[in-house]
Amino acid sequence: MAVPVAAMCVIVAAANIMVQYPFRPFGLQDYFTWGAFSYPVSFLVTDLTNRRFGVAVARRVVIVGFALAVGLSLYIASPRIALASGSAFLVAQLLDVTVFDRLRHLSWWRAPLISSLVGSAVDTAIFFSLAFAAFFSVFGPDIPFAVEETSAFGGLLGEMPRWVAWAISDFGVKLFMGLMMLVPYGALRGLIRPIGAMRVT
Repeated sequence: MAVPVAAMCVIVAAANIMVQYPFRPFGLQDYFTWGAFSYPVSFLVTDLTNRRFGVAVARRVVIVGFALAVGLSLYIASPRIALASGSAFLVAQLLDVTVFDRLRHLSWWRAPLISSLVGSAVDTAIFFSLAFAAFFSVFGPDIPFAVEETSAFGGLLGEMPRWVAWAISDFGVKLFMGLMMLVPYGALRGLIRPIGAMRVT
């Protein structure tokens, strides 16, 4: 479990730092934070662990990774970001594990793709709400830049807090990254084979 747990810690810690910084190149600060590009890799780690060792071990990796990542996050990010990240991580990753396990007998790409997309949707909703919504300011002060109003998406959705635009765009990136993660998953599935009686195509 050491390798997937360590990978989880690095990914989540990096995402917790990067999500606090808008993605300013090309004027995209209203659409992305840097964290949008790092966190989806965690689903690859979870799915490969699930493929190799099964659902029980994958859940243990998620729980251990959650505890270590939150502890580390408290040192490198605000308590509110750590709480939001930990809550979103735990719920989304456990959901990913369950969905993957249910679909593991189907075509090789279905389980990792569908489970990561479902997990990503839940992760985005929980994280951005807890981290930035004014309603949850009881958990820590608002980040002023995140709650400012913006007319992102050409004003098609009207005025919205910048964190809402981040959440919408973040999920779009996660959809894209979910597809991209099929490349390393497909490349590694021949090396990381299920053990015991488990079967996944």
